[in-house]
Amino acid sequence: MKLLTANRLNDGRVIYLGEADAAVEAIDAARILDADAAEAALTLAQSRPAVFVNPYLIEVEDRAPSGRDRLKERIRSVGPTVGHSLDFAARNETP
Repeated sequence: MKLLTANRLNDGRVIYLGEADAAVEAIDAARILDADAAEAALTLAQSRPAVFVNPYLIEVEDRAPSGRDRLKERIRSVGPTVGHSLDFAARNETP
């Protein structure tokens, strides 16, 4: 099974294709696609560049990324890492 992912044009956030072809931010809200639906969804997303930037398909098992890019996709699915890193650094600074 597959999901369609991309980045949103206006803020760069990771998005997924959800129900009714809507862009959703949570991987849990993404629509699971079979092979035929996945290709159609990719074509649809590519035709909407004002929303979906560089859309592509990822393999999933039970909504968890699988396949060779699973680590990258798991990191992308939980949100930006920079903000978390900056929070950690600020908490551990010494005056």
